[in-house]
Amino acid sequence: MSDLLFDSSEWDFAQLKRVFSAIEDVALNDLMLDVYPNQIEIISSEQMLDAYSAHGMPLMYHHWSFGKIFAREEAMYSKGWQALAYEIVINSNPCIAYLMEENTTTMQALVMAHACFGHNHFFKNNYLFRQWTNAEAILDYLAFSKKYVSACEEKYGFDEVEAILDAAHSMMDQGVFRYRRPPRPSKVQREERLRKRRQYEEQSFNDLWRTLPGTARDMSADMASVDEDETVGLHAPMNLPEENLIYFLEKHSPVLKNWQREILRIVRNIAQYFYPQMQTKVMNEGCATFVHHYIMNALYDRGQISEGSILEFLHSHSSVVMQPGFDEGRYYGINPYALGFAMMSDIQRISEQPTAEDRDWFPDFAGKGNWRDILKYAWANYRDESFIQQFLSPKVMRDLKLFAVRDKTEDPVYTVAAIHNDAGYRKLRTSLARLYDLSTHQPDIQVVGANLAGDRTLTLRHNRHRGIPLAQNTKDSVLKNIRRLWGHNVVLEEPEDM
Repeated sequence: MSDLLFDSSEWDFAQLKRVFSAIEDVALNDLMLDVYPNQIEIISSEQMLDAYSAHGMPLMYHHWSFGKIFAREEAMYSKGWQALAYEIVINSNPCIAYLMEENTTTMQALVMAHACFGHNHFFKNNYLFRQWTNAEAILDYLAFSKKYVSACEEKYGFDEVEAILDAAHSMMDQGVFRYRRPPRPSKVQREERLRKRRQYEEQSFNDLWRTLPGTARDMSADMASVDEDETVGLHAPMNLPEENLIYFLEKHSPVLKNWQREILRIVRNIAQYFYPQMQTKVMNEGCATFVHHYIMNALYDRGQISEGSILEFLHSHSSVVMQPGFDEGRYYGINPYALGFAMMSDIQRISEQPTAEDRDWFPDFAGKGNWRDILKYAWANYRDESFIQQFLSPKVMRDLKLFAVRDKTEDPVYTVAAIHNDAGYRKLRTSLARLYDLSTHQPDIQVVGANLAGDRTLTLRHNRHRGIPLAQNTKDSVLKNIRRLWGHNVVLEEPEDM
């Protein structure tokens, strides 16, 4: 009798369950991963497109931008210009993984290994996700957010709600706390908010109409879900400077109504939820890719998948981790899958078969054979910038043909600043790590003054990075949105000597 888990590209749910169990055995008993319980959803290509458009979230309030993304992605997919992702995975407890129903059995195995165990382990254990997100609460919060925005649209009109969402969306990058934890309400405030939301659910529940969005009749109860104690008002201390623009406007705007403040809070919380993912793209995808590569090869070594399946897997895997050269037309930057997988595979190699160069660069783990512990330690305690700074090896730099370029405004031409030599390796590693520092890409704009006792002028300051000013067209449109939310004059300072 064959030990193969499957022998064709067609699958059914009983077969997927057998494959999942085999994958789970490798993940938990060989790699020793620590994961949330898994919830797997099989969806169609149209549902996958719909998930794309809402940032991959299973529940999301309505906004015109999501429809725009859906229309663009659907057109690209239908014309054959773009493929769809094999899966989407949600950082929640349970961890929700969406699998395309069009996938073959081999691809379903690959994406279960990738999402249900690679991404899942990273979400549960990385310090950024543990610090900034709440996997247990996100789905309930999204459900509340969707219902709340729908209720606001019903009572105040689509245009009013859309104007607030447009303004908040334009400053989502400046709507996160980067250097301190978001302020938390007191225990009494949390209990009161929970009581009001439960009261709303009890008042608005109707078994016959439960599938319909909230109506104006329910709105008075829905507005009660706004915690009045958290609306700071004009006389609360502002603790300037403040880096989180949405938070400041939510708490201190002289003109916003309570329902508008709640919508700002919703956008701010969702922006904060995605903030760790922006800092761990290389690590997160590298972890998932390393895990699926290890598990699929382990299944093949055990005789549980055929040669045809492993070849199908390797074809897909190779496409995912392919890194085009800088002089190729398809080059779009460093592929996070390629860099992350190369570095994590290299950690395994250094741990088991180090060279003299490896022992010089990584004396703490070279040749000690404990690559599982080293990887799990890195997955838990690093982000992209620090991971590259600590673990990028000369071999990976050579394999990917990396080099550093000096790009200064005052220079008439580009200059190659670091190549493959002893001095160049360290400079190259530092230069690459800096590319993954969000402060080099996102403007540092802070609230530095608010004259609430006078003309109510709001003063912002942009602290330039490397002397780079804000793009004029984007700056003007975002300032217009800030003025809309503040209700009075807004001044942006941009000192050139900072």
